[in-house]
Amino acid sequence: MKTITFGCRLNIYESEIIKNTLKQANITDVVVFNSCSVTQEAERQLLQSIRKEKKKNPDAKLIVTGCAAQINPEKFSKMPEVYKVIGNHDKFSAESYVSKESIVVTDIMTIKETANHMVTEFENNTRAFIQVQNGCNHRCTFCIIPYGRGNNRSVSVANIIEQVKILTEQGYQEIIFTGVDITDYGSDLPGQPKLGQLIKRLLKFVPNLPRLRLSSVDVAEIDDSLLDLIINEPRLMPHMHISLQAGDNMILKRMKRRHSREQVLSFIENVRKHRPDIAFGADIIAGFPTETEEMFENSYNLIKDTRISHLHVFPFSPREGTPAARMPQLEKKVIKERAAKLRDLGKEHLDNFYKSQINKTHNVLVEKDNKGLTENFLKVRFEQNVPSGKIISVKTTQYINNELFVEGKTC
Repeated sequence: MKTITFGCRLNIYESEIIKNTLKQANITDVVVFNSCSVTQEAERQLLQSIRKEKKKNPDAKLIVTGCAAQINPEKFSKMPEVYKVIGNHDKFSAESYVSKESIVVTDIMTIKETANHMVTEFENNTRAFIQVQNGCNHRCTFCIIPYGRGNNRSVSVANIIEQVKILTEQGYQEIIFTGVDITDYGSDLPGQPKLGQLIKRLLKFVPNLPRLRLSSVDVAEIDDSLLDLIINEPRLMPHMHISLQAGDNMILKRMKRRHSREQVLSFIENVRKHRPDIAFGADIIAGFPTETEEMFENSYNLIKDTRISHLHVFPFSPREGTPAARMPQLEKKVIKERAAKLRDLGKEHLDNFYKSQINKTHNVLVEKDNKGLTENFLKVRFEQNVPSGKIISVKTTQYINNELFVEGKTC
């Protein structure tokens, strides 16, 4: 039994659930591809991986699940290498894997609740993911994901707190909230609790949790309660990954995003004023349809002015079935050039951010192989052996190839 995971952190988390499901049902002769469909390139890599795996392991039953399988099950079912296609809702049920049906896909839009799955084992044994919600109520013009994930469905506050308690008692030092649109948390629950309210209650009822991290935030959905926590709560890690996509207001409007350029600038400036060592990351699309050179420069300059250091650049790739695929497209050469320019800027910012953290004291969560992560999501390597699973206060001494180093003995 093997799982091959593509895409986001939520998929990584869900692959752990799939592994547990298969293990408990004693299903051993399958290879499960937990797919992503965010871009055409993601699907191309998936197809390549399926064919490669079948050549290497001809007797294995190859199963495709995840967003790509949910959106277009027939496409994968027609592949001679594929044994079965299973939808996003169905992939957590052992019955789906032993069913005689070659396609087991429930209409995701009919699903009203997110099942409360508990994962108690993660690869590095120091950081654990918890799914707080699934799906998305918004319909950005470039995005196919809601058709793979469905509408927003939140896990109850009580269930999340209980999961964190169990994981903390098992020794996990950091919890990462993950989902499709976590800042829309609670809009479907009784009383409509916000993400900020969830975090406040969690930190109150699990006082021994040292570190909480958010996977991604949408600036348009950050209310005063959440902003106050981001600014003032030391247990909420100083690392914010923003779902940005563009830095030009007209392109943002054509993307059907809900934030403006000015909101992003104001948010980053406000938070950095209170937490100067915070790390900002962002997703950004290069070469969105109709993007002029001036519009691109607005996006480029926003990244430049805010010094966003953890940049994920996506060259625009039209997704069939989305409004953006029907808009006037840019030349692939232009898209590639703009993506390269953004990536170069991101590398420069990350390099500068690492350098700014030399000779500073950091609380480092030690993982494996004498490596760890700072609170602001920078990689650290120790010169001496250090026990994994502990948070150690250290002073970094140098920076080489996207790693901070700690020399000599640690305290």
